[in-house]
Amino acid sequence: MLRLVLLWVVLSGPALAAGLEDIVAGRTGATGGLSGLTVAVAGRDGVVRAEAHGDAVMGERGLSVETPMRVASISKLVVAIGVWRLVEAGVLDLDRDVSDYLGWRFRHPRFVDRAVTLRMLLSHTSGLIDGPGYSFPLEATLRDSLTAAHWGPGVPGRRFAYANLGYGVIASVMEAATGERFDRLMTRLVLAPLGLDAGYQWQGVSDAALGRAAVLYRRGTAAGRWDAGADWLAQVDDLKGVRPVCPVRSVGACDLAVYRPGDNGTLFGPQGGLRISVLGLAKIGRMLLRGGEVDGVRLLKAETVAAMKAPVWRDGLGMEGDTESDTYGGQMLCYAAGPQCLSGRAGASDQPVAGAAWWGHSGEAYGLLAGLWVDEAGERVLVYALTGSAEDPFSVAHRGSAFSAVEDVILQDLAATKVR
Repeated sequence: MLRLVLLWVVLSGPALAAGLEDIVAGRTGATGGLSGLTVAVAGRDGVVRAEAHGDAVMGERGLSVETPMRVASISKLVVAIGVWRLVEAGVLDLDRDVSDYLGWRFRHPRFVDRAVTLRMLLSHTSGLIDGPGYSFPLEATLRDSLTAAHWGPGVPGRRFAYANLGYGVIASVMEAATGERFDRLMTRLVLAPLGLDAGYQWQGVSDAALGRAAVLYRRGTAAGRWDAGADWLAQVDDLKGVRPVCPVRSVGACDLAVYRPGDNGTLFGPQGGLRISVLGLAKIGRMLLRGGEVDGVRLLKAETVAAMKAPVWRDGLGMEGDTESDTYGGQMLCYAAGPQCLSGRAGASDQPVAGAAWWGHSGEAYGLLAGLWVDEAGERVLVYALTGSAEDPFSVAHRGSAFSAVEDVILQDLAATKVR
């Protein structure tokens, strides 16, 4: 049964965007239907629109705008905020050899004389690729887990290749520089100061929020596969209100007390393990829109936010030594030191809305599609998260961009919302 939960603060525009209900029910042709969809639009001074459609747990509990869920790669944007806070504090230097922090020589095996920096890792220009895997168990170390297959063909600093593994390295650097475990560090640096009931791999999240958790779904008969004629199948976070006994990958007793910060920053999912609600993401977006301050809390200096969103790599820039960057199917044509940036170019493949020179990040994993976008020209933040789809959303013909058809429809709907 389809459930509907709404939070709506009207400044302008219609009282209900029925089109989103149609998307969830599969009546638009953009998707065969969704398990759930939650969205928010915020201006500088607060949320002006928030909606939740569908179920957090199919047939048991409705989705709400306060429902925390795994938001996939939007997690990277939040990691970058933590990194930039440490840069402001003088703990990290974006252009220093990360070997200095790790305590061992971190090098591309084909370019051993070229240092890899945090700026490269944040912008996916380090030369790393995911290769044989980007998440290692508690008993492993990053140093011993890296292989030649984790490195691509490009010269570090010159070729873009989206790599989840790079954020595991970033988390290791953060841990090594501070002596703090990544999940606790992110709570201290970003989540707690903003008053967000959120955390990486559910760490630091209250029992009340965990009890509201959304399950991510696909229709199918096996995890990771779609079958539109099958039942909804849980992919991740089918917690039933119970906190995970072991929040990380482990092949042993899962004794986190023996973990030494800096050894394996992949543990707590810096690449995609953040659990947070769309309202929480909207607050982070407002902080970025307002130049580092929100609701009386200054998290970053305005000049830091400006530096953070400045493009490091852009498709077609012709960087010396760039050996055909990987544009993630055309979705990624611009990347900064943490944020993804949309080009704003007419007809470009990264334009779910014409002229979108937005910045933020998208997320895709376990049936979820999500995005947090800062639209500075419109002085607003657009957030969406669909928690599962009946069919592979990229199997539907694209409607206007390299984003999925359903994301194009959702973002065009959200972009029609006025905040002033």
